[in-house]
Parts: sequence; C-alpha cells; structure tokens
Amino acid sequence: MKELIGTGVALITPFLEDKSIDVEGLKQVVNYNVENGINYLVVLGTTAESATLSKKEKELVIATIVEANAGRLPLVLGIGGNNTQAIVEEISSRDLSAFTAVLSVSPMYNKPTQEGIYQHFAAVAKASSKPIVLYNVPGRTASNMLPETVIRLAHDFDNIVAIKEAAGDIVQAMRLIDGCPDDFLVISGDDMIALPMTLAGGAGVISVIGEGFPKEFSSMISLGLEKKVEDAYKIHYKIAPAIDYIFAEGNPAGIKAVFKKLGICNDTLRLPLVNVSKELQTKIDQYVDSL
Repeated sequence: MKELIGTGVALITPFLEDKSIDVEGLKQVVNYNVENGINYLVVLGTTAESATLSKKEKELVIATIVEANAGRLPLVLGIGGNNTQAIVEEISSRDLSAFTAVLSVSPMYNKPTQEGIYQHFAAVAKASSKPIVLYNVPGRTASNMLPETVIRLAHDFDNIVAIKEAAGDIVQAMRLIDGCPDDFLVISGDDMIALPMTLAGGAGVISVIGEGFPKEFSSMISLGLEKKVEDAYKIHYKIAPAIDYIFAEGNPAGIKAVFKKLGICNDTLRLPLVNVSKELQTKIDQYVDSL
C-alpha cells in the first residue's frame, strides 16, 4: 500500500454558524491540503466530528470531498464502531470505488477482550472489498489493541494492510514494526511522536496538525522516511508547540482555531465540543503569525 506511505490528514468538517455543514469551507480545506504536499486524505475520522453527523450529512461530506479532491490524492474512508454487525453491513453494502482503503477504529465503550477485538476485525476484513487500516486509540476507546493482536490480524488477513497506532507509546509502536509482515504499514496516529515512529521504521502519519500546516509537516515526514534525521528534527521542534496547542483543549477545537486564523473556514463545533478559550486562541494566532 504505497499510497499510504507519508503524510495523511484526518479532515475536519467545517460548520457554518447555524451548525450546518460548510460545503465551501470543506472544499477549501481539501484544496489547501492537496496543494501543499499531503499524500492522502482521511474522510470521516474522529477529527471530522463524525459522531455528531447524521447519515445524510455523512453522505454530503463524502460527496464534497470526492468532488473537491477530483482524483488528485488517495482517499481513506472511516467506517468503524462498536456494533460489529452494523459495521459489516455498511462496509459490504457501500460503494467504496472512490476510496483506496477503509480506516476502522477498534470498538469503543464495549471494552472487548483481545480475542473480541480480533474477532471484530476478522468479521470486518471478510466483509470488505478494500484494504483495512486498523485504528488503535486507547484514549478514546478505553481498550488497547495489543501488538500480539495486531500481528495476528496482519498475518491472518491479506487485506488488513496497516494500523494507525495512536496509543502514544513508542515501545508499542516498535513492537508492531518488528513483529508485523514487512509490507504491513505502521502509521503514527500521534503527531508528537510521528517522526520518531517514522525513523524507527514506520510508514508516516495520519495527522491532525498536518492539515493546518501541511507543507511543513509533510516535509518533516518525507525527511524522516529518507532518514535525514537532523533536518527532520529541525521541523519537528518548530512545530511541536503547535501540537501542544491544538490538543490542549481537545480535538478538533484546536485545529479549527488554526483554520480560523488562516482564514480557510470558521471554528464552529457541535456540542458537546466547544471552542478553545480566548487565551489559547491568542497563543495559536501568535504561533501562526510567527510561522
């Protein structure tokens, strides 16, 4: 899956002040990333506030991104949840022709055992006509998909091709890189350790900060893949304060504050998420100005 090596970004869903989807704003976000070095786009991930979108709204988001992208970059579609049968039905019935792969998060809230996680993804893999990217994010799901479970899935299913690993644990990431098949991609889901994971043998990142600063972040990851360590870390330490800022009061509130400052779209969120504080917005504004 060479298409998923480098920098992918988890696209936001811009909203108008009345909380409806800002279609023109979403097109601008897509174009901004396509034109500034991003390698692929992730549609309807957590950062898209997909948990607060209706089925009809999700279809609008998909159609808007597919149209705006116009085949320029590979697209990955988020289809995941904690009702295995519902996920199987959606993956098997949906037209996935516009997408390179499906990103599927480990079941949240149910807190399955490792065997339960394995069986969930076994069912998803059997139902999918497209490659599957696993997504491990214990901070949101309340369960950690352990390396042995991922390694087992990677060996047992040819269409499970990658993992977005967002446990924030570099040792766990290294165990995945070491234990999975050579062509299996270990992709960072944590912006702050994206570079060290890449240097350790990872395939890059699915980023949040990257969609706000696509040129800089994608350059950093490219340098990391080329093992140009000093040059890559210069960019890392330049961007590190912004990573702290955008996650300080939750995602995607922080990255939407960046887009507001950049003039690409406004920072409206849907409850239960709220805008960043005035103090944090000031820090973000000052950082953008300095960059």
